[in-house]
Amino acid sequence: MTTTAWRSTTIRSGLSGIAVGALVFGVLTLVGVVVPAPGAAAADGSAVTISAADLDPNVDTAPFPDLRVTVSQTQDLVAQGIRISWTGGSKSTVPSQQTGGEDFLQFAQCWGDDPDDPSRPDRTTCQFGGTNSAGTTRDNFREDSWVAPEDEQYTAPGDGLANPTYTSIPFRSVTGETVASVVDHKQVAIDVNTNEFFTRLTTNEVAWAGSGNDGSGTTTFEVQTAMQAPGLGCGTPVSSDPTAPGRSCWLVVIPRGVSDNGTPSITQSGLFWDSWQHAIGVKLQFKPLGDRCPVGAAERQLAGSELVSVAISSWQPSLCMSEGGAVYSALSGTESDALLAANGMESAPLALTSRALKTEGEDQLQYAPIALTGLTISFAIDREPRAGGETPQEYRDRARLPMTSIKLTPRLVAKLLTNSYTDSLPTDADKSHLTHSDGAGGTVSNPRTLTYDPEFLEINDEEWAYQALVAPSLADLLVPQGRSDAAWALWSYLLADGDAKAFLAGTPDPWGMRVNPYYSTTAKDNPSGAELTLPREDFPKADPTEQAETTQAGPINIVTWRPYVNDFDSSAYLTLRGDGQLLGAWDPISVPPKYGKTARSLPGLQRVLGLTDTASAARYQVYTAELRNPAGEFVGPDTTSMLAAAAAMTADPDQIQVLGYDASSEKARQAPSAYPLTMPVYAAARPALEDDELRADYAAFIRFASGSGQTPGTSDGQLPAGYAPLPKSWRAQATASAAVIEAGVDDTPPPASSGDGDGATDPLPGGSTVEEPPVDNNPDASGEPAGALTGDPTPDDPEVGGLSATVPLSLLSGVAAAIATPLVSRRRVLPWSPR
Repeated sequence: MTTTAWRSTTIRSGLSGIAVGALVFGVLTLVGVVVPAPGAAAADGSAVTISAADLDPNVDTAPFPDLRVTVSQTQDLVAQGIRISWTGGSKSTVPSQQTGGEDFLQFAQCWGDDPDDPSRPDRTTCQFGGTNSAGTTRDNFREDSWVAPEDEQYTAPGDGLANPTYTSIPFRSVTGETVASVVDHKQVAIDVNTNEFFTRLTTNEVAWAGSGNDGSGTTTFEVQTAMQAPGLGCGTPVSSDPTAPGRSCWLVVIPRGVSDNGTPSITQSGLFWDSWQHAIGVKLQFKPLGDRCPVGAAERQLAGSELVSVAISSWQPSLCMSEGGAVYSALSGTESDALLAANGMESAPLALTSRALKTEGEDQLQYAPIALTGLTISFAIDREPRAGGETPQEYRDRARLPMTSIKLTPRLVAKLLTNSYTDSLPTDADKSHLTHSDGAGGTVSNPRTLTYDPEFLEINDEEWAYQALVAPSLADLLVPQGRSDAAWALWSYLLADGDAKAFLAGTPDPWGMRVNPYYSTTAKDNPSGAELTLPREDFPKADPTEQAETTQAGPINIVTWRPYVNDFDSSAYLTLRGDGQLLGAWDPISVPPKYGKTARSLPGLQRVLGLTDTASAARYQVYTAELRNPAGEFVGPDTTSMLAAAAAMTADPDQIQVLGYDASSEKARQAPSAYPLTMPVYAAARPALEDDELRADYAAFIRFASGSGQTPGTSDGQLPAGYAPLPKSWRAQATASAAVIEAGVDDTPPPASSGDGDGATDPLPGGSTVEEPPVDNNPDASGEPAGALTGDPTPDDPEVGGLSATVPLSLLSGVAAAIATPLVSRRRVLPWSPR
């Protein structure tokens, strides 16, 4: 589905309220997605391995008879990424302008079964050809003798060199339309590779996926639903039954050897029978699309943090199908604005936030933890070894294969956020402010990109030093526009590091690189005359440098050159697609004239760095960086490292209900396995709201989110990958807060005097059905590279320091009262409404 569609849906939650007596404070974010219908099976164990030996009836003549392909997830799919790995191939040769390469794989998504063999996909239903390069199209001119009998129905015979034989595999859409350039054995003027259903800009096919010396390889495949690929229709409900599953589709693997039939190289379509006969496929099961929640239920609003949006999209179906369920309309926005509204307005949305309200007045909010997540830096970078004898052969042999591990220091992240690499500014702009005196009569220019930075090369694998990787999208990060708690957390992480803080203030790194002066936190060094104020809630593009207008093209400022993305989800999605948001050519014909956009880079040629959240990174299966934490260890985001960070969190000194990871704290310095950009998300509401039903629905949402919504999995109502289940004491706080919100009070207790989270009281009873024993707060950091954040088995909860201190003891009586109070029935039996 498109980003807009993903953001604009509603959630419906159904849980009855409980009446109680107590006090507390709170706020929640609004998020949107297309609501899938309930009932999809859990995808635990849905990874599938297929083999040529089992599925190719002509395996004896296959390019790779020992090929085995593993697909990371095949059930409960939405618009997302899946990881594909394989063994049994042969060392690949990269494509050229004339050929598609040698000994590689192609991947495509198809919607239909072969009418002659339903155990195989129908090639006419595959989204393939959009990349329109050698060996990747749906059509080609051929010699008559090359045409297999199975291709004859799609072939227009030729009559000589001036009119050669032409074969074209049509595309049949799930909607019943056919795009064909051969009709009744005659060629017609139709482009089967760029059509109303897919183009180079929209197709998800992988035209070249290479294997290393050992015949193994990996790639990430973008799974598309009917929202992105209407011609495939994947995920469309198969009937009007509310519990109907989504339409399944195929993932197809097309092995390509060293040559096509009748040619010395790979130049023909992978859909021609010569190649297609060896294709193997696996069925993909989708969650059904569409809003099927009951019509007529009370509608409730959520507003704030984007970080919990992926979880809410999973929780929605279970919530809205419960009896008496309310509809929760979700919208991502600025957390601080949502908190202000929740603290002062009647009927204010439930706010989602990672920080407490900052106001001169009283904070009347009750805060309930509902998610443990974080920020991460995603990347899609494919190898491009430097030419020349100094590059070891083993590195040359990996050309175009993906890099899977990156380490970043806070100072390196600061460089990426401040346009301090020269390629982050327009090509022909004045970049003299990124050149500095070396103190010995010479000058030092800042590196072009991250991958040319000596600091980066010093801490990463030596293979990086042999790469010729150049692109503006390696000189900065894809970052979202607008204000967020996430931006505040990232800047705070940088300022807590002495090297990064000094760099931002103007101190050069050991190799002479300096911060772009327009981002300097030292006023006298900043050409604007004012220091850059940090931390802050946004990612400014502060450099006013502009490439001048010419008679052939318009001016280019920094926002035109390196535009913002819409949100963290967009950043991860663009990283998956290899779309670095590079500026295209000037279009003088456009009205008004403007610059275009460069098409995304295909797998094998990708160079993208993006700032995203851990849940979006897991959803799109992008690789993520290991960041240096205050203990000096490089740690990637996963369940264990986020729980370790939770154990090291401290309370806000002005609002002890709210914890955060303070990278400058002693607890952070003593947590070597903690991921430093881990963030909690709280739902916050004012218990003094006058609407009893509104408070009950807010409390119901909190109970579900902090209870059964913390069970990891891909089924409806479960906790998606990219989140760590809440520790028990956090769930206890959420239960108590929900009780206070539902009970309704006129006043809230003042903040506790101690805000360090230590000296905690005994934790309150938890509201979750899942209980875990404690584990080591700081397990040893793993030395494995940080890949995409996945839903590994959940480790036991650590005893999280001072968490229980965030719940006042006075709430115990309120919880007891809640348990003793009968449930308030608010049943609604309402018809289904199709979206």
